[in-house]
Amino acid sequence: MPVSHQLLALAVVLVWGTNFVVIAWALAEFPPFLLTVLRFALSALPWIFFIRRPAVPWTTLAAFGTLIGAGQFGLLYWAMQRDITPGVASLVIQSQVFFTILLSVALYGERLGRLQIAGLLLAGGGYGLVAWRGIGDAESAITLLGLGMGLAAAFSWACANLTVRKLGRIDMLGFTVWSSLYAVVPVALLSLFLEGPDRILHAVQHATWAGWSAALWQGLGNTVFGFGIWNWLLARHSAGTVAPSALLVPIIGMLSSAWWLAEPLPAWKLAAGALVITGLALNLYAARLRAAALLAAAKTPH
Repeated sequence: MPVSHQLLALAVVLVWGTNFVVIAWALAEFPPFLLTVLRFALSALPWIFFIRRPAVPWTTLAAFGTLIGAGQFGLLYWAMQRDITPGVASLVIQSQVFFTILLSVALYGERLGRLQIAGLLLAGGGYGLVAWRGIGDAESAITLLGLGMGLAAAFSWACANLTVRKLGRIDMLGFTVWSSLYAVVPVALLSLFLEGPDRILHAVQHATWAGWSAALWQGLGNTVFGFGIWNWLLARHSAGTVAPSALLVPIIGMLSSAWWLAEPLPAWKLAAGALVITGLALNLYAARLRAAALLAAAKTPH
């Protein structure tokens, strides 16, 4: 990639990594499901009037929107209220990669390579370390419920990945914007049921400009800018060239949380992060090797 494209990729991972801090700021003023509603409403409007709806069934848009809205971000925001720290959340949510692999094995009969198995074991060790040392530690502020919801959020993300996988090549920015519209309704219902009209009204009336800016950043910064630039890069370069940049997201997430929120970074947390990130790197390397082998096989005369 040229330097300008590398800088764009770095900008995206900086946005995605530091966003866990921004989420913590937003949750100080909005309840989690209301914040999720605001995120997806701002991801859809007014962009649906300028971005063409992708040629996919509305049921697929609704399924993806529900999995990402109520599943991934609803559960993640709920956990981040008081049950998991932003830095650890940035690490736990990356388990979506491994859930996606395991679901592909279970549903599509894919085989795991040695590097993928090694990556799964390393990441599993990292998450086990978080559970062993983090849960019940007053300084870490991680609960079993928080870790469970974080993993459930990652599992929802993995299910959403498989929903997109069967569509083939589509305009992912358009798909993201339009599926965001479908995410609003189920999450709004959850907000009304779990948080109640009084809490919602109080949050909207008393939110400061900082709270609204943090909510706005969820839709504009992370979705429209982040996914827009990321998919623009993927359209011009191979996934093996662009995807490794995403390894920086949990690193930036943990460091930014330590810097801005004074989240402790004890040795066990650094070790857990190293294990998970190494597992992710091995999985990316395995995917690159597989792509190279397929390309070589396609070029071989029969």
